[in-house]
Amino acid sequence: MELGTLIGLILGIIFIVVSILITAAGGDGGVGDFLHAPSVMIVAGGTIASGFIAVKLKNFIVAFKAVGVTFRPPVLDPAAAIDTIVQLANTARKEGVLALEESASNMGDQFLKKGIMLIVDGTDPELVKGIMETELGYTDERHSGVASFYENLATYAPSWGMIGTMIGLVLMLRDLQDPDAIGPMMAIALITTFYGCILANFLFNPVAAKLRDISKEEILFRTVMVEGMLSIQAGENPRIIEEKLKSFLAPALRGGVGAGGGGSGGAE
Repeated sequence: MELGTLIGLILGIIFIVVSILITAAGGDGGVGDFLHAPSVMIVAGGTIASGFIAVKLKNFIVAFKAVGVTFRPPVLDPAAAIDTIVQLANTARKEGVLALEESASNMGDQFLKKGIMLIVDGTDPELVKGIMETELGYTDERHSGVASFYENLATYAPSWGMIGTMIGLVLMLRDLQDPDAIGPMMAIALITTFYGCILANFLFNPVAAKLRDISKEEILFRTVMVEGMLSIQAGENPRIIEEKLKSFLAPALRGGVGAGGGGSGGAE
């Protein structure tokens, strides 16, 4: 569970509600003054409608489901991955590359398994690199597309808020003969802009940023694997492979490499 997303949502709601209550403390207003169903419909509904128009339906569904990733991102353990690669390098060094087929058959990570099987099949190193980097590139492109979808929603929401404001202003100007109605109508007209800004800056832009951050971590994780697989295929010393791959990690994470027993034993 990604607690940052949950904490951010809770804190945002608390700050918004409390600020409204503090602001309204000197008058007769309250949170209820900021709740207006027609405004919610035009801003939220209009933004979602724009989202449907902007992408194909299947991409809309994929992007909608991606919100769950911000709460439960994939579990990535670079240190464990490096240990696994070092173990594979030791196996290849002692028993030959063909011995990796048995290890690959038990792998849960399909990306690593695919690369190892390409090596076992005797695929040219440049072709292995090209295939794995192509998969990485398309993965990054898919992730970027989902993040861009939410960034687009962040631009649609304030625009729909302005549309709602203009509708409210039209209704207000139509009935200027009643001065007492101007204030409430103006408040309703502006509430849609408020909703648009909340959706854009409290939901859509943060979701897009979190998805890009998660994607960046995953691409780096896969890049470490690619570099490790190419090093195994090149027959490099497992100790050298370990040190090379540790350079991808932040210094604070490097101490975890080898802690699980993977290490670089047998690399003589």
